[in-house]
Amino acid sequence: MRRCAVAVAAAGLLLTAGCSASGGVGAVSGDSAATTLDVSAAASLKETFTAIADEFEEQHDGVTVRLSFDGSSTLANQIRQGAPADVFASADEKNMDKLGDLAIAPEVFATNTLVIVTAPGNPRGIRSFADLNKPDVTTVVCQSAQPCGAATETVERNTGITVDAASEEQSVSAVLTKVTTGQADAGVVYVTDARGAGDKVATVTDPAFAAVVNSYPIATLTGAGDVELGTRFVELVLGVDGQRILRDDGFGAP
Repeated sequence: MRRCAVAVAAAGLLLTAGCSASGGVGAVSGDSAATTLDVSAAASLKETFTAIADEFEEQHDGVTVRLSFDGSSTLANQIRQGAPADVFASADEKNMDKLGDLAIAPEVFATNTLVIVTAPGNPRGIRSFADLNKPDVTTVVCQSAQPCGAATETVERNTGITVDAASEEQSVSAVLTKVTTGQADAGVVYVTDARGAGDKVATVTDPAFAAVVNSYPIATLTGAGDVELGTRFVELVLGVDGQRILRDDGFGAP
């Protein structure tokens, strides 16, 4: 494990400052240098990767995992523009591919499918994907650049039904928020997001969703301060413990 340390000998005192694996300044611990691992992950992974990060920190003394969640397209663009990141987990392979050689040997670690969420009790009586266009229903979806939006577009092509959405959001979590706060009657999100929302939403499925499966890849990134540490995080996600956490949150097998 790399340690970015600055040793200052003054009056017999050795001062050690910790740095992040991706090059930024990390937290400083009292007795030893600390290392921060920067992980950028799709918004739909927020709860799951928070749990996996906790597990990783328990297994690696002195390491802090700094998580950044957003739409996969947004994160990929940020990384290409130089945002600090040691590991990237995308909600589809298209946005991982945008990184080209920056991503080291991506591997698929999970899958996910779409579902409709409504207010509890489904007051608008939505029963299918086609019902999202009912005149009294305000529907929100993800932007097409984001994996959840691209998946929705595929469902539209497969069914011949184009959703007249009131807005297109930057991330699946933004879609979910608009529904849970009453700003929209319905939204298209991932099964895992609906599951995480619990009784804040009702869910409606459609047979067309089963044919559109998003694969989630993960990779360490070139230029990371500590590729070995990033590789260990990837191994945790792909390993027994990480896969157990993913299955518990509703993600499908790779």
